[in-house]
Order: sequence, then C-alpha cells, then structure tokens
Amino acid sequence: MSKKYAKRVNELIRMHLTDLLERELNDPRVNGAQVTISDVEITPDVRHARVFYSIIGDEAQKAEVARGLESAAGWLSRELGKRLRTRHTPQLTFEFDESFERGDRLSRLLDELKGGEELKAS
Repeated sequence: MSKKYAKRVNELIRMHLTDLLERELNDPRVNGAQVTISDVEITPDVRHARVFYSIIGDEAQKAEVARGLESAAGWLSRELGKRLRTRHTPQLTFEFDESFERGDRLSRLLDELKGGEELKAS
C-alpha cells in the first residue's frame, strides 16, 4: 500500500469517525464529553485502525469515555464500513492521545517562567 493511499484512508476514517461521534452516537458516556479524534493509523492490509483521541477532563471522565468508545467500537466500525469504499472495514482500537495534555502543561510552564522573568525585570 502506498503512503499516499494510507494517508488518504487515515484522513477519511478520521473525518467519518468525527462525524459519527458528533451526530449519530447515542452513548451518554461519550456524548457529554468533547472527544477529539487527533489521528488514525491503519495497518497495511487496512484490517485494523488505531484511533487516537483526546479529551479535556479529569481521570474519571477519561475512563468513562474510554469505556464508551470501546463499547461503541463495533457499531462505529459497521457505520464506517457503510461510508468507506475499501475492500475491508478496519477493526477500531481506541487509544488516548496524551500529546495535547503534554503540550498544555508545557505551555503553562512556559507562561509561568515568562511571568517570573517579568517580575525580575520590574
């Protein structure tokens, strides 16, 4: 499989999953939270897809969303199969993406350092 094809399929899956989560999924564990699909990685045979998501919230809310996504994975995969025109519909595996939290934490640390330097300059 070419990299161009994989990239296109990854983006299609990300776009369709985002739409399904926002408009059609009826799971209160997921609907109340702002879930963002940040990336999708498919295997070369397009039978499996790792879906990276992020959510802003406490640990209890993250665990609840993880359970909701795992519970809905079969339904999401089936609905995805109706929308994609690929030979196989990928089995979805959801993984929490911590990069947004790390970026936010680093941004806050830089802001604190910047604030400390401004106090020294005054």
